[in-house]
Amino acid sequence: MNRRQLIHFAAALGLSAAFPAFGQDRKKAAEDDSFDKDTVLKDAEAFFGKGAEGLAKVIEKAFAELGRPNAYIKGQEAAGAITVGLLYGDGTLVTRKGKPRKVWWQGPSIGFDFGGNVSKVFTLVYGLRSSGALFQRYPAVDGSFYYVGGAGINYQRRDGITLAPIRLGVGLRAGASIGYLHYTRQKTYNPF
Repeated sequence: MNRRQLIHFAAALGLSAAFPAFGQDRKKAAEDDSFDKDTVLKDAEAFFGKGAEGLAKVIEKAFAELGRPNAYIKGQEAAGAITVGLLYGDGTLVTRKGKPRKVWWQGPSIGFDFGGNVSKVFTLVYGLRSSGALFQRYPAVDGSFYYVGGAGINYQRRDGITLAPIRLGVGLRAGASIGYLHYTRQKTYNPF
């Protein structure tokens, strides 16, 4: 091996050693900005109560499909429908590095839907670059059947952000609908 080949070999070896460390630093930074499964489960159980049946399975499903969330929203909502429905909710957005922030959401729906329900909602948030990016409309497709109690999860996606609301609710409601949820910085009664 001549001197020139030796220099190229040494440079390649140095670069290959440097880039895995760079990748590990980025992975570590992403983990520092996100929540692990144990933390999410502990916070969700504290929010819903230890007796929340199936909660661990729902959270396990979200982690298996989407990974670690970088924020979550703890809140409550009320909805009702007779073919056309309305939903109103409010909660607190929690991130790893920012202070908690109050958020509201509301939206219309239409479909084969009848009844009313109130729910506690623990929403896992993925891909949130800044807390301000949350405030937009997210398309929503929902199928629900509440009779006294029930839990469920669905996904809402827009502009690289995925919301995974986990709902535990009570009421009498059955059906399927389409619509959207509009997340806002201030409370409003206008569902549109």
